Amino acid sequence: MEEQRGNTSETGTARADFDLFQAIVMEAPDAVIFADSAGTIRIWNRGAEAIFGHAAKEILGDSLDVIIPERFRRAHWDGFRAAIATGRTKSGDKVLTTRAVHKDGSTRYVDLSFCLVKRADGAIAGALAVGRDCTARRHSEAALRSRMAELEDSAKSSLNSNDRPTRGD
Repeated sequence: MEEQRGNTSETGTARADFDLFQAIVMEAPDAVIFADSAGTIRIWNRGAEAIFGHAAKEILGDSLDVIIPERFRRAHWDGFRAAIATGRTKSGDKVLTTRAVHKDGSTRYVDLSFCLVKRADGAIAGALAVGRDCTARRHSEAALRSRMAELEDSAKSSLNSNDRPTRGD
C-alpha cells in the first residue's frame, strides 16, 4: 500500500510537471512551433498565433508552407529534409532573421532559432523553431540605412561642389 501511494504521488507529480511544462510553452510570448519530420505543424503556441495570425486550431496538422513565402519554399524544404536526414541544422545555434507570411498575406520578419527534437530511441521526431517578430526593427533599420545613404550623397555633393574652381581662381 505504501509503495502504491508513492507511485500515485510520483504519477501525480509527473502529470503536474507535464501540465506546467505545457502551460509554459503554450503561453510563451515568443513563437514556439514544432513540426514533425514530414513538416506537419504539431505544436503552435500563443506567441506563434500573435506573430503569424493563425489560431492553433486553424493550423495544427497543416504544412509549414502556410507561413513560408512561396519563393523560399524550395530552399526551406531542401534544408528541412537535409536536417532531418543528417540530424543537424545548417544554422546550428545561430538565430536567423527570415521572412514569413502572416495570415493576412503581409510579410513579417522573424528572428528564428532552430533545433531538431529526438525521440527516446534517438530518431528525429521533427524540428522546433522559436521565434520573435522583428518586423518593426527591420523597417527602422531600413529607414536608418536609407537616411544614412541620403546624408552620404548630400555630403559628397557638397564636397564636389566645393572642389569646383571659382571665377576668381
